[in-house]
Amino acid sequence: MIDVFVTSLHNLLTLHHLGYMMIGVAVGLIVGILPALGGIAGMSLLLPFVYGMEPTAAIAMMVGLLAVIPTSDTFSCILMGIPGSSASQATVLDGFPLARKGEAARALSASFSASMIGGLFGALCLTGIVIVARPLILSFTSAELFMLAIFGLSMVGVLSGSSLAKGIAACTLGLAFGAIGTAPANGGERMTFGSLYLMSGLEITIIGLGIFALPEVLDLLRGNSSISSTGKLGRGWLDGVRDTWREKWLTLRCSTIGACVGLMPGLGGSVSDWISYGHTVQTAKDKSQFGKGDIRGVIGPEAANNSCAGGNLIPTLLFGIPGSGSMAIFLAAMILIGLQPGPGMADPNRDLNLTYTVVWPLALANVVGTAACIALSPSIARLTTIRFVLFAPFMILIIVFGAFQSTRSFEDIVALLVVALTGIFLKRFGWPRPAFLIGFVLAGQVETYFYQAVQFYGYGFPLRPIAIVIALVTVASLWFTSRSRMRQKEEAVPGGITTDIEFEREEDETAAARNLWPQVVFTAIAVAFFVFTIVEGAENSFLDAVFPIAVGLVGLLTAATVLFWQVRGATGRGTAGNMNFDLDDGTTSGSLWRFVGWLVGFVAAIGLVGFTLALIGFFVAFLKIVARSSWLQTLVLTAAAVGLVLLLTSILHMNLPGGLLQNQFYDQLVWPLR
Repeated sequence: MIDVFVTSLHNLLTLHHLGYMMIGVAVGLIVGILPALGGIAGMSLLLPFVYGMEPTAAIAMMVGLLAVIPTSDTFSCILMGIPGSSASQATVLDGFPLARKGEAARALSASFSASMIGGLFGALCLTGIVIVARPLILSFTSAELFMLAIFGLSMVGVLSGSSLAKGIAACTLGLAFGAIGTAPANGGERMTFGSLYLMSGLEITIIGLGIFALPEVLDLLRGNSSISSTGKLGRGWLDGVRDTWREKWLTLRCSTIGACVGLMPGLGGSVSDWISYGHTVQTAKDKSQFGKGDIRGVIGPEAANNSCAGGNLIPTLLFGIPGSGSMAIFLAAMILIGLQPGPGMADPNRDLNLTYTVVWPLALANVVGTAACIALSPSIARLTTIRFVLFAPFMILIIVFGAFQSTRSFEDIVALLVVALTGIFLKRFGWPRPAFLIGFVLAGQVETYFYQAVQFYGYGFPLRPIAIVIALVTVASLWFTSRSRMRQKEEAVPGGITTDIEFEREEDETAAARNLWPQVVFTAIAVAFFVFTIVEGAENSFLDAVFPIAVGLVGLLTAATVLFWQVRGATGRGTAGNMNFDLDDGTTSGSLWRFVGWLVGFVAAIGLVGFTLALIGFFVAFLKIVARSSWLQTLVLTAAAVGLVLLLTSILHMNLPGGLLQNQFYDQLVWPLR
């Protein structure tokens, strides 16, 4: 085997193969820096060029891209507060606050160094486990995968902050959003309102951008300043590397979590991201700075999502089972170049050399990608010094475009608007958005693995040996979390507000609103939505109904608890305690809705006159009215925005969403107005 390993390295270390790997790295850097595109879009760009290529060169190019995206997508997370992909959402919680405090360099260097270690760890796992992986992966059936998903949900206790009821309610709200669409068991429709678009459910890209990205953009617009409070990266480049070295055991533990989750088909980086973040918080002695700029909250998730790429390759190569959307395209590319994924990829007498050809680019691309990200950081970071009202329309454009490329339907943009409004209220009233997001991410896995486990093993499936082990780990995690919460309450200052794991909550009492009725109305709407979830679920067969009914009941119970205390406070019968939180209570809420109006107007204009004309009108109006730009600056920035969109649509072979104008005058219009 060693000779095969060395031969694979020798084959890669030629100008021909290294050149193709660098092409993959370059595309991965660009795709990663642009928020919301991710591995699927990147692999889609390379797929047309793979046909007819020599297999080793094609693999080097594709793996180079896959290895770099989890590193380069950190830029938008830390510098802009926008998740670069679904696998980097947890990084926003502490990375963005660090950037706003002037410690962007420290956060970026810690992220890059942790990502490199995680990527190398993933390559090492792929190397060592390639022979023994078959019995390990085959031992995980739907029963064990269901218990693993339940373990992921146990992280909600960590992400709930001071109000466990709000945390569970937010998680079940995410699970309910995940239940929208066609049920996986018997195909029953749930909460679709007769819409063909909703039958396939909501996309994770739309949820991530709506819950985190747009609320942060609108919040920054109110400040009328730059993203970074100092306008500089800071001097913490070496500090970030030292942080990673100091937290080396955390880095290795989270790398292990990422690789193990990557092994499980269908889970992927978005799950490992949150599990590793929850583990990071659980094992920390001092939790006071999480969500406000704790460097450990950057190191853990970044180590995990990079090592997850190596883990994802194992089921893809050895069983032809893609572990994520990008791996599905990678699988298609392998078939295009004449390779057949399967057990033969682990056979020294067959294709083991090609498997190790994957390992070497995975390791080298992580190192090269890290070096490139460090070199590009000062240039990219200058974007944060721009006055935000000039930068905001570009961010809104990228977010809307990223949401649209999910299914390339106008309904994607409408769904983004609805989810963004939900995210704004969750942020305002202190419902933990990470709990919502992890609920949505795991909704599909929980339901699918549940009904499959019931079909194959009956209702006694939790008694399988590995399932019992996972259940015991879950119970231990919950016990550890409850002990930590009790200790935190005992050490809390009397009268103070325990901090939540979200960067919007501050350690003061200004967020405690005098008028609780806006919170009461929002919680009452959540209660009504849970009732609707139960009613809709009950109209289906048992296997299609059990998940939404269970989610609805838990959500109804916890949301009703929150509502009870809020009503008591609102009517003067008592205090609402930690159920009372209103970030925008007072004079600032009006300005937020002003910018929400701009967003609604942009979406409405797309529906009326199509994307291109709406984009031109939105940019010109926003830059003249809000940013008070000169006509020259307005026209230059608008032309740059239009050029960027047309370039992306051309590369991705996309048709921009049309409106009523296109429907009425399609034959008379020319591209890109069509």
